[in-house]
Amino acid sequence: MTSRMEYRWLLPSVLLGEGEGERPARRSTRDWIVDTALFLSACGLALAAAPDIAGKPRAYVVTEQVLGALACAALWLRRRWPVTLALVTSLLGSVFTLLGGAGVVALFTVAVHRPFKIAGPVLAFFLLTAIPYVHVWPDPEFGVWGSFLLLATVIMMIFAWGIVVRARRQLVISLRARASAAAEEARQLERERIAREMHDVLAHRISILSLHAGALEYSPGAPPEQIQRAASAIRTSAHQALQDLREVIGVLRQAPEDARPERPQPTLADLPALVEESRQAGMDVTLDLVEPAPSAPTPPEALGRNAYRIVQEALTNARKHAPGAPVTVRVAGAPGEGLTVEVANPVPAAAHRRQAVSEIPGAGTGLIGLAERAKLAGGRLDHHLSDEGAFVLHAWLPWP
Repeated sequence: MTSRMEYRWLLPSVLLGEGEGERPARRSTRDWIVDTALFLSACGLALAAAPDIAGKPRAYVVTEQVLGALACAALWLRRRWPVTLALVTSLLGSVFTLLGGAGVVALFTVAVHRPFKIAGPVLAFFLLTAIPYVHVWPDPEFGVWGSFLLLATVIMMIFAWGIVVRARRQLVISLRARASAAAEEARQLERERIAREMHDVLAHRISILSLHAGALEYSPGAPPEQIQRAASAIRTSAHQALQDLREVIGVLRQAPEDARPERPQPTLADLPALVEESRQAGMDVTLDLVEPAPSAPTPPEALGRNAYRIVQEALTNARKHAPGAPVTVRVAGAPGEGLTVEVANPVPAAAHRRQAVSEIPGAGTGLIGLAERAKLAGGRLDHHLSDEGAFVLHAWLPWP
């Protein structure tokens, strides 16, 4: 159950039992309707009790009328001072009968807008002041204690009604808070998904771009054909990176109702093209793609996309940390057994590794992102150094 403090910023102060006299929020149209209805109800109860004071001394009748009118008018302040209004009307109502309607409304307000630790003592005070009231205004038919039991029953029913209204309001607010928190969590997960996709895609594109640019820098006397191919690869990678960046920025800017369908995502069938692109960038990559049996169903799109991104990030890391080293990519699996992705490359010497890191900087979150991706897909990912001194990235993804 969500704690009270977690959604405190969503709960109105009147439901949390804030200090007496704090200014409540501006009345809504519904609040005006409710306040007007309760004010008229209190006035109606006062008018209904008016015949009971007939024949009393004139000074007493005038005092009753003035106090009754003031109590009904004070109901417009019931949201700001509910406890004070309830205590005053209860105390005066023990002697003056025209304040009964305003007192009932004040008790209902306390039950709705204050916690039981405050509303409970107010209820006890109402029951206590009912004792002198039934002695001053006993019902001839029920007697003193019969009148007290009847009045106490009415007071308890009004208080219970207020408690039910309060509980319902708190439930609605709690449900709204949960919905808001769930929506915010969904937005955060979507941001993280987009961040992972952008890291995987842009890191791959820019690392290829950096390799081609480095080749041009260290080979100024290369043949014109080689320079032209490298420049063409740089331009293609830059355009693709810009296109990916524009698409993600467009997704972040557009409203949910204006969302456009995403472009086709890569699958297992795109792995050969990914490996060929890395080969054209100068990498020595060997792909061992074990095709499932012809009768086996096509791998799910999510499975293929996750495997593609894992291989893509592994190749990017190999380019950054082990430039020129041969890379072996093995992908195999079948329905019910899962899909295994393994990428291995020799670990270069420390000097070469430092040089590679300085040439192609990274955020250091690639493997963390891959582990999160595999975990979200229900699989696992680990990496280690083999006995031959190779860095091995191993991932397993479920294939239903």
